[in-house]
Amino acid sequence: MTTMDLTPDELEPEGLPTAVLRLPGVYRPQEDTRLLTRAIAAAGVRPGARVLDLCTGTGAQAVAAAKAGAGSVTAVDLSRRALAAAWLNGVLNRAPVRVRRGGVSSVLRSGPYDVVVANPPYVPCPRPTTPSTRAWDAGPDGRAVLDELCPAAAGLLRPGGFLLLVHSEVADVPRSLSQLQAGGLRAEVVSRTRVPFGPVMRERAPYLRERGLLGPDEDTEVVTVLRADRVA
Repeated sequence: MTTMDLTPDELEPEGLPTAVLRLPGVYRPQEDTRLLTRAIAAAGVRPGARVLDLCTGTGAQAVAAAKAGAGSVTAVDLSRRALAAAWLNGVLNRAPVRVRRGGVSSVLRSGPYDVVVANPPYVPCPRPTTPSTRAWDAGPDGRAVLDELCPAAAGLLRPGGFLLLVHSEVADVPRSLSQLQAGGLRAEVVSRTRVPFGPVMRERAPYLRERGLLGPDEDTEVVTVLRADRVA
């Protein structure tokens, strides 16, 4: 029923989950997951913090937040299989992870949180999103979820809290920064890495080139972590 997709050395640094189970149909942890979990470890989550993990997938970020010192972590996703995987990985890693089905709009009244982490779908797609592709497809410009989350982020955070958000630069990082700042948050890029295209980006490359989001010979993308603080 389950497949083990990450080996211990793929989830560095120390303190992150040593193993992550992925149920069939759940988004496979990739470089964006690794970049975000490292950012969580480096962010200084205060002991006992209340954390929200949006678009949790396998729950790797939720477990990372728990290992970093969070007192409670709520992992949210639209996929029931993802929630099952997140719950299993919380148990496997002895992390206080609770799961809840929903999206951005469903959690707006559940705050405030000390920390919000998110790895939303962000791949531009010319076709309507389906349940089987909603873990990565996000509308024509890749911002179907980002344009909902970024303006709402300040309302999810208590004073002194912060958001960590990861997405590819093909989904317009400056726009995310502007939306976060317009909401009163202090936002900046804290980490980025360039990675080769995975299967989805290789398939989507012709469309991205038509949209002017990729150069004619590009076969890599820059994945970026943004941090947005609600200043106390």
